[in-house]
Amino acid sequence: MSKKMLKVVGGVVFLTVFAAGAALAAGKIGVTYEKDVKKIISERCLLCHGSNAPTMEAYKKDEAGFKKAMKGPKADTYANLMVMVNGSDTGALMRRLDDGKSTKDGKPGNMYDNLGGTEQERSANLKVIKDWVGGWTLKRKKDISADELKAIKALEK
Repeated sequence: MSKKMLKVVGGVVFLTVFAAGAALAAGKIGVTYEKDVKKIISERCLLCHGSNAPTMEAYKKDEAGFKKAMKGPKADTYANLMVMVNGSDTGALMRRLDDGKSTKDGKPGNMYDNLGGTEQERSANLKVIKDWVGGWTLKRKKDISADELKAIKALEK
């Protein structure tokens, strides 16, 4: 191979590696429900939000009763979890898991403590979930803009 060809090939390889690294750093490659989030949800949330929990629709009809029974809406599948990410209860997952750094009063969401046994574990798990969601918002469906909704990525695979 000639020196000129080696320079061209070397330049292409460098640019490819650089672009892949930049995309990874920007969060464009990487976090998915199946690969990263499902494990956290399974380990930290399904005791109360598992397959025996109510659907969001059923939960809304008897919220007080389900809270008393320590049952929240189902989060046992990607589809069920997405109801609380960008579905009928948009932002619910984010409001409940937020560490308080996104709020005026600094108060964490009511489920933040369940993300881990230590602050370090909670923080690490929250980072994974935030990276997965993409457009982290505490807004409710009626208050979220189309652009904010588009910013929510939350890829399954």
